[in-house]
Amino acid sequence: MLSVLIPIYNYDIRALVTVLHEQLMSSQIVFEIICLDDYSDKKISVLNAEIEHLQFTSYHISDHNFGRVATRQTLAEQANYERLLFLDADVMPKSEHFIAHYTSLLASAYDGIYGGFAYSLEPPKDDFILRWTYGTSNEQVPALIRNRAPFKIVISANFMITKALFITLNSQITQRGYGYDNYFGALLKSNKNTVFHIDNEVYHLGLEGNESYLNKIEQSVDTLLKLELNKTIQDTENTLYNTYKSLKKLRLNYVFSWIYKSFKKNFKKNLLSSKPDIRVLQFYKLSYICYQDLNS
Repeated sequence: MLSVLIPIYNYDIRALVTVLHEQLMSSQIVFEIICLDDYSDKKISVLNAEIEHLQFTSYHISDHNFGRVATRQTLAEQANYERLLFLDADVMPKSEHFIAHYTSLLASAYDGIYGGFAYSLEPPKDDFILRWTYGTSNEQVPALIRNRAPFKIVISANFMITKALFITLNSQITQRGYGYDNYFGALLKSNKNTVFHIDNEVYHLGLEGNESYLNKIEQSVDTLLKLELNKTIQDTENTLYNTYKSLKKLRLNYVFSWIYKSFKKNFKKNLLSSKPDIRVLQFYKLSYICYQDLNS
């Protein structure tokens, strides 16, 4: 038995749900698809409501915008089955055997199973190239490599987890914001949960524009810093966080803070160009967290 849960905000999910439903019906398992719309524009909601004609599929609309963490929590609480498959609205299974790969592991002892991310081989328009470049270099990682550090790349857009565990861990994320996947991975690790990665990717279709994505990166770093200052993170495999902590111990965070203040315009010029350098992005994030730490 499997509950497929899809949080939605201003995205047309009809194609995704149709593909999932076809695969689920072919699998001959007991399933449900629950979609929760986090108060999208009405014109999107009207389109998405078309999925309700599908068997074992429901579509609900929140009465105001709660945010991704709260929406996922509500979905998990509404689910009828003990295995939850979370998918973001802006993805599409890479394989016609996507559901079969997950259902073959329904009886496994793993607490969480992550399928991975994939991107189109064809680069998008220049205005969306930063998100694609980062995704292809840092998120599109084979399971063999992801399993070497299983709590490092925990992307919430495509994973299966036990219901009770998700509700327990997700309820510890009490604030809205971007970048809480890192914290969820840290919670899994500190709780000594078992995580397994498989090559069962979804294509990430909803690429943000360059400026919007850079803004989200800054929000993600701000979230990481907030967790550190509140002494919330116990143990993590996040490279940015661990490097920042090492720099701080050596008092090199002052140097990196100065670098951010002096060169942020140059960094942004590269990152918002048609050929962003991921090494520049990593340096930008590291110098940004040091600057924010010393100036917050």
